[in-house]
Amino acid sequence: MAGVNKIGLLIGAVALAVLFGLLNAMNLEYLGFFPIALLFIYLAIFETEKFFLSIAFLTPLSVNIEEYTDSFGLFLPTEPLLFGLMIFFLFLQIRIPFLDKRIWKNPIVICVLVYLFWLIITSITSTDPIVSFKSILARLWFIIPLLVFGTHFFKKHENRVVFLWLFIVSCSLVVCFTLIHHSIYGFGEEEGHWVMWPFFKDHTIYGATVALCLPISLALLNQKGSPPLSKAVLILLNSILITGLIFSYTRAAWLSVFCAGIIGLLVYFRVNFKLLLGLGLALGFIIYAQWDNIQLVLAKNKHEHTTEAFEEKIQSAANVTTDASNLERINRWDCAYQMFKQRPVLGFGPGTYAFEYAPFQDPENLTIISTNFGDMGNAHSEYLSALSESGFIGLLLFISIVASIFTCAIKLYYKTPSHENDIKLLIMGIIISLSTYFIHAFLNNYLDTDKAAVPIWAMCAMIIAMSLKANDQSIVQD
Repeated sequence: MAGVNKIGLLIGAVALAVLFGLLNAMNLEYLGFFPIALLFIYLAIFETEKFFLSIAFLTPLSVNIEEYTDSFGLFLPTEPLLFGLMIFFLFLQIRIPFLDKRIWKNPIVICVLVYLFWLIITSITSTDPIVSFKSILARLWFIIPLLVFGTHFFKKHENRVVFLWLFIVSCSLVVCFTLIHHSIYGFGEEEGHWVMWPFFKDHTIYGATVALCLPISLALLNQKGSPPLSKAVLILLNSILITGLIFSYTRAAWLSVFCAGIIGLLVYFRVNFKLLLGLGLALGFIIYAQWDNIQLVLAKNKHEHTTEAFEEKIQSAANVTTDASNLERINRWDCAYQMFKQRPVLGFGPGTYAFEYAPFQDPENLTIISTNFGDMGNAHSEYLSALSESGFIGLLLFISIVASIFTCAIKLYYKTPSHENDIKLLIMGIIISLSTYFIHAFLNNYLDTDKAAVPIWAMCAMIIAMSLKANDQSIVQD
């Protein structure tokens, strides 16, 4: 352990020197964080497990410095901490390997590694390689510490529970702050778009994060092993999250929770996948055959999302005639598709959509909120973002990641024996939680932010860790 600490101190010193140089380059205005940086480095070296788990609490409370400066976007304190952990874990793994080698055979890890390899290729051919490689680096400091090395820390069930508890509690604190701030304006819909600042950029990522927390919080509430005090706290947290979700005025988040709940029921009742595929194909054929009639119905929908009535806001989700938010989303989707048509195999390069989409805007699709600067969101879809930035191969690889996540999680749920009820409930909570995001991902894309990336990659690491343990137990039983 002494050797490990020496390595940690060396890495910490180098990281601190780099950080000091960056702060100095930024006109010295952030030097006040220097003592805090020293504390973080100490904790990372001598209390690594606790420090890793603390990332969950810090994530909802992080702030993007881009909101305060004209410099690059960086979420503080999470992204620098994750970058430091990535370097520390990689050096430690080289010196004293501690990862279970079986993780490299897990479908989730394999799909992610292949996807990253493809992103490197598309970065070389990118219209702006510097932007693309910076985008990959930002993905790496989420994926390596959380998905790869997280599998080591999440071997312990208590670490999984603590991590999720910390994230939910922290998110609930932000929800309380937002509700108090929102109440000053009478819970107005327009104010509901920004009252969560500075912790969240707008109500869409805020709603997506709250929606992601809710299934996990409910799963923890229903665990039999929880003491009465924990249950009482979870009841309070669930109430806060539900209230926050309602007043987020985020239609995509509401719909994602509803659809994710249906997915949870399908998994619980073991509905046959082939049956679902058949129903999906039949539904697709019906939509295709009735598309003209559907367009006529949609054209008659004049409900605006500016109304605060819940039922009218849900109805406004299908308004593609006058609702500016919906029309702008269609504009961004069309741009992504047109970009794909121009560069179908390699795409424009990771992270380049915001810089490239403007010339692809059809004048007929422009809305009152259209912009040429990518400052009102990205492609508004994880899937179309992958398509435009890394081509159809990139899209297929991203879909393969999503498919591998749910395949592994559902198999794990069925494999877990009934007497391990708490673990089974946690797995179900993770399945539904991840469903909320990847359903929401059709309408928005946030995996480049810590608010979404940290919980999602952490939950994927939990699935992998629990799968390895389940395999060990099955071998012992055999």
